[in-house]
Amino acid sequence: MVKTIRVSEEYHEWLSAHKRSDETMEETLRRMTRGPHPSDVAGLLTEEEAEDAKEAVNRLRGRDQDRLNDARCAFESENGSK
Repeated sequence: MVKTIRVSEEYHEWLSAHKRSDETMEETLRRMTRGPHPSDVAGLLTEEEAEDAKEAVNRLRGRDQDRLNDARCAFESENGSK
């Protein structure tokens, strides 16, 4: 069964620009909406580099959470003092 989906002109142009000559639009859409295939990225980082990258991501996530908590506290104390 074939289904039709609506996309904006801009999105269609973007998708068409990324379409490979041997692909259907469905194949392009599937490729563009998935992450890279593991075989495409295997071996790009050493185990040590991968661990360093994971640690950096975790540090950034922690910092983001701290900033969110600080903003929440500031908002709550502002609203509580009014």
